Amino acid sequence: MSVLIAFLSLVVEFVLGYPDWLFRAIGHPVTWFGRLISFLDLRLNRATDPDALRRQRGVQALLVIVLVPALTGLCVQLVLLWFVPLGWIIAVLLATSLLSQKSLHEHVEAVADALDSGGLDMGRAAVSRIVGRDPETLDRAGVCRAAIESLAENFSDGIVAPAFWTGVGGLAGGAAYKAANTADSMIGHHTPRHEAFGWAAARFDDWINLPASRLTALLIVLASFLVEGADPHCGWQAVRRDAKKHRSPNAGWPEAAMAGALGLALAGPRSYGGVMVDDIFMGEGGRSDVDSGDIRRALQLYRVADFLLMGLFGLVAVIAVLVF
Repeated sequence: MSVLIAFLSLVVEFVLGYPDWLFRAIGHPVTWFGRLISFLDLRLNRATDPDALRRQRGVQALLVIVLVPALTGLCVQLVLLWFVPLGWIIAVLLATSLLSQKSLHEHVEAVADALDSGGLDMGRAAVSRIVGRDPETLDRAGVCRAAIESLAENFSDGIVAPAFWTGVGGLAGGAAYKAANTADSMIGHHTPRHEAFGWAAARFDDWINLPASRLTALLIVLASFLVEGADPHCGWQAVRRDAKKHRSPNAGWPEAAMAGALGLALAGPRSYGGVMVDDIFMGEGGRSDVDSGDIRRALQLYRVADFLLMGLFGLVAVIAVLVF
């Protein structure tokens, strides 16, 4: 049933997304998790405490951040499936809130549209909504590279990973993943405040994204067989050569696959908060003069890879139903 819920949630969220009116009315799971994380950060993370104690409290906070959504999701799913007629439909609708297929496409496409209609300043404003780097340091090619990198990485973190963990553990698995991933984005930073307290969140996020990042790279490579102008061989070669060179143990896999398949050079040196990070290029030797047309090619590749993901979950769901 968990795999079936994951498959159907992918299909429904692809079509409907997360409605704006619903967000205005009740918020979003990420905002709910964010409030819990902020509360724990304020209560447990004291600058006057030694790093060893702050790291210990970070582990304790992570247990709360993961277990509260997991137990809530488990209870909700059991009630829906055992006591509510057609409760599986409600479970599917709840699981769609853990995915971001539609919004990811819209936000990345908005960057290409902004560049084409309003030039560099509008492109910088659009890309600043989806990346953490300093937009004012980006030229047109930099804006385009940032959008494509965000597309590749968020395909893994925002779609493949939550679908994977929902398929493994139902609403409990999906909610626990989303909460942990939110914790990493909020406190898993190498800053004086969060270096020790956020250590556990950052490491845990690395571990739970390992399977999804590899699967995402494979999906992008397979999708490149079906997209005109994409090169699956170069995509696979870039993954094998470049993915492990990335400072993240996971982000390099989808970024390298996307870069190689499209013949681009992604990642590389970039500025965060005024600090230059000297990252390795994914797709070494590819074009760095990326433009809005390349964003649209990347979106096409993403759409096909997303369909392959839905097909994979659909196949596994059918097998699970037939077997069990």
